[in-house]
Parts: sequence; structure tokens; C-alpha cells
Amino acid sequence: MSRQIGHRPSHANLLRDVSTSAVPLSRSRLDAIVVPAARPSSALQNIIDLSVTLSVPLVILCSRQTNVAQVAERVDKTLGACALVVEVPIGYELPGRRHLTSSAAFQEASAGRSSDLSLKRNLGLLLGRLLGWNKLLFVDDDISQLRPVDVRRLTSLLDRHPIASMATREFPDNSVVCHARRLAGFEQDIFVGGAVLGVQLKHPELSFFPDIYNEDWFFFARRAAERSLPKAGEVRQLEYLPYDDRERAAREEFGDLLAEGLYALFESTRAWGFDDQMALAAKPSYWSAFRDVRLAMIHETLDKLARERFDPEVASAEEALRRAEKQASGIGADLCVGYLEAWLEDTHGWQEALKDLRPVGNERNALSDLSLTNWISCGYGERLSESLPLRQLAQRS
Repeated sequence: MSRQIGHRPSHANLLRDVSTSAVPLSRSRLDAIVVPAARPSSALQNIIDLSVTLSVPLVILCSRQTNVAQVAERVDKTLGACALVVEVPIGYELPGRRHLTSSAAFQEASAGRSSDLSLKRNLGLLLGRLLGWNKLLFVDDDISQLRPVDVRRLTSLLDRHPIASMATREFPDNSVVCHARRLAGFEQDIFVGGAVLGVQLKHPELSFFPDIYNEDWFFFARRAAERSLPKAGEVRQLEYLPYDDRERAAREEFGDLLAEGLYALFESTRAWGFDDQMALAAKPSYWSAFRDVRLAMIHETLDKLARERFDPEVASAEEALRRAEKQASGIGADLCVGYLEAWLEDTHGWQEALKDLRPVGNERNALSDLSLTNWISCGYGERLSESLPLRQLAQRS
């Protein structure tokens, strides 16, 4: 096995690319488009317009720069739009058992990373189950060029698959380290992700999003290991400066090391089942070897960038890589094994909790069960889905 451990510039072999296939008729529609929103309300207009084109209601989970009242006003001004707009307050936690993967030791390994994206995606899953949905589509608030035909293809795929996703090739959805690899001239692909992700909510093995970088890779890890994860198309995301925040690479490193190591293992053990693959991933020797590979890859990238003509972007990339290198050097093999054990235990606990979750009939009851009190049901026109009874007039609770 040690001879097969290595950095993989692409994990495309783990996907079923159906992005150019004909779009078959689906047996059922999307119940909702769920947006984990953190940007100003103006960033949501494309998604609001898409929901009107598809006649699918929105659920917008708001935090940080996203103001509930401003979003509701924008929805009300868009003819045909219909949305449930919910504030996710600072410090909010999902009711029930706290995940082991959120422990202080793992947060420290992620350099104090602070993000509520996983929380809001998990909230979307629970809300959907409480409202009796079959299919939902997660769309991040920095996504554009999401074509209705690709959404229809994805919706149809959910008739046969528990999860279907899309890839963001422009601007490339990569970690800081992978962006630096591309800048240095190395081959670097992208993978599908949670930015556009369809979920069949009735599937019995539905996972959760752990609070770590690459949380989406953990969410659909079993599907990737089984090479049954469909890619339904490609979208564009808002461009950003990957090296602008000098600590970003450090905050990503633990999740990037774990996810890349796990997916490299999936590729090198193609004939194995998921449980056997995870048994191998529980060996500290694997993570000792993979961390060495990771550090060698970072060194290789630094060496290549050092030969480039001086450029401020190259200098920033080198600084980010050194920060990632320092973070990776402090991540021990036992910590990696401990995280994967906690993740598997959390996944089992999540699935058991979902079995006991029963539909509650309407959004007021669902949000009450989730201890969320500031929300608005708003929009024009008719009720778009019997499973999500959004009202015509804005209503505050």
C-alpha cells in the first residue's frame, strides 16, 4: 500500500460524469432550493430568479452579512418568487447531541477555523425532514451560471441516487494549496462540492456535514468510495483572492489533508468496500505516510514557485504554503485516526436521530422544533409545493 500513497491532482475517477447526458423526466420535483447565505441580499438575486424559472420555493438561511428583512424585501419585489427566510443567530447550535468532530482538539488542528456553513447545511437537512420533503438542492450564495437544464438533470438523478452534485470550474473551487499548485504550473483538477448539491432526503444512509474544511467531501464520502457520485454539470462561483488571507491555508490544512488522504485511499483500493477502506484509514501508519507525502508536495510547490519571476501573487502564495506546511507538520497520525473515528460515530448518531424525526406539518412547527424564532415567509403568488406551505403575505414569528 505504501507504494501507492501519493498526492492526486484529480479525483475524477471517483465520479460518474453525466453532465452531457440527455435529461430524463423525473418522477418528482425539487421541494426547495436551500441557500446557506452570508453575503448581502444583492448576492441572492440570481438564485431568486432561478427559483422563479424552476417554480421551486427558496429557503434562505441567513447569518453574518445577510439580513432577513432585506432578503424578504428582495423576494417580494421579484414576481413569482416565494421564500422562507430564516435568521441563524450567532452561537446557534442544532438541538440534540453535540458532534464529537466539533471538539476543541479538532478545532485547534483547524487553526481556530470559524464557519457556520456546515451548521446551515445540516439545518437544511433537518428542516427538510421535518417538513416531509423528498428532494432539496443546496446552492451557495456565490454561485452563478446555474442552468435550469442542469438543475433538471440533477433532480432526475435523485430518483436513483441519494446525492448528485456539480463542479465549480470557474473560479476553481480548490483549497489554497491546490490554487498554489496551479499557479506553479502543476496539473490540478477540481471535484464536485457542496456549492450545488442535490440530496434525496428519504435515503436511510444520509450523512451530515462535519465542521471542518472539505465538509462536503465527508458528506458524500461513501458515494465517492463506491464511484456512484454523479456530476450533473458545472457552474461558476464568485472569484476571490486565495492568498489574501494569510491564515486561510492554515485553517484549511487539517480538512484538506484528511479529505485528500481519504480520497487517495479510495482510488488506490478500488475493489474494496467502504468499511474495509475505513479500516485501513484507521491505521496511524497510513496517515504518517500520507502526511509525509503532503509535506513533500508542498515543498515541491514552493521550489517551483521560487524559480518564478518575482510577482506579488507568487510571494503571497509562498507565504500561504509555508503557513500550510507549519500547520501540517503539527498534525499527528493519531489525531487523523481520532478524527475519522469521531466522524464515523457522529455519522451513526446522526442517522439514528433522523430515524426518529417525524414530519411536523408546517414551517412554524418545524422552526419551533429547531429553536429558530426570527423568520419570514414571503413572496408572490400561489403555493408552490404542498410540502412547503409558504404564504403569500409576509409573516413574522
